[in-house]
Amino acid sequence: MAAEGWFWRLGWGRRCPGRPGLPGPGPGPTASVLLVLLLLLGLVTSDITDGNSEHLKREHSLIKPYQGVGSSSMPLWDFQGSTMLTSQYVRLTPDERSKEGSIWNHQPCFLKDWEMHVHFKVHGAGKKNLHGDGIALWYTRDRLIPGPVFGSKDNFHGLAVFLDTYPNDETTERVFPYISVMVNNGSLSYDHSKDGRWTELAGCTADFRNRDHDTFLAVRYSRGRLTVMTDLEDKNEWKNCIDITGVRLPTGYYFGASAGTGDLSDNHDIISLKLFQLMVEHTPDEENIDWTKIEPSVNFLKSPKVLFPAGAILSL
Repeated sequence: MAAEGWFWRLGWGRRCPGRPGLPGPGPGPTASVLLVLLLLLGLVTSDITDGNSEHLKREHSLIKPYQGVGSSSMPLWDFQGSTMLTSQYVRLTPDERSKEGSIWNHQPCFLKDWEMHVHFKVHGAGKKNLHGDGIALWYTRDRLIPGPVFGSKDNFHGLAVFLDTYPNDETTERVFPYISVMVNNGSLSYDHSKDGRWTELAGCTADFRNRDHDTFLAVRYSRGRLTVMTDLEDKNEWKNCIDITGVRLPTGYYFGASAGTGDLSDNHDIISLKLFQLMVEHTPDEENIDWTKIEPSVNFLKSPKVLFPAGAILSL
């Protein structure tokens, strides 16, 4: 198991109790356990996000108090469509039909290893299966392009994390809301009628809608490993959702979030986006790679019965 995996499982993925609202790593294991781990695994603490300001990349983070409330723009972030900026949240869509909105960081990210913490809220008046559609979190080459995939463009280049609240496929065995991830080099199309099943790399059920407490999600990318964690139970701890290896993402892409509604609707709110730099050592060969030229890819397919177009997702 990778070193960071041990730390996640021993509590280093918790939100700090003394810093409300920050889903950063918490107190961690006892000193004796930590000492044993360090002896076994080597000095790896520099690989773990500790939630301190020195690791927070403010140029890629959206944190209250927001600047530009009441205007159509804000420093470091651009938004479009139905997106509305208030003093407490960024509302991507209101609980109204046929709305689309997004918010995008206008600084490209050149970190090789990173972790994004998302404080979000999905809520509305709709009862069971009478709400939709959900939120998408993006790390992509293009930004601010509206489209049919939760308010953003299809055939994208990069990574998408979908927080889907409505089952379009009546035959699905999934339990919604459902979180899934997709990596695309521009050749794949997201199939809404099948809830993205054919292009999904991994996913999990996650009951994040209409919660009375704060809900959080963390997306971590390091050394080809993509991890998605949730904190939805108001327990100040992360729960594993997705953990896959063999993912290749370039640097120089943009972070964003979007949402869409159709015949059904919800309020889709982003309260904060906090990007942390992971201090990870790379080999000389890795350092010599032009990371901006890497093509988004993954070296496995979740299901052998899924047939992609030739060259759609390239192997490592």
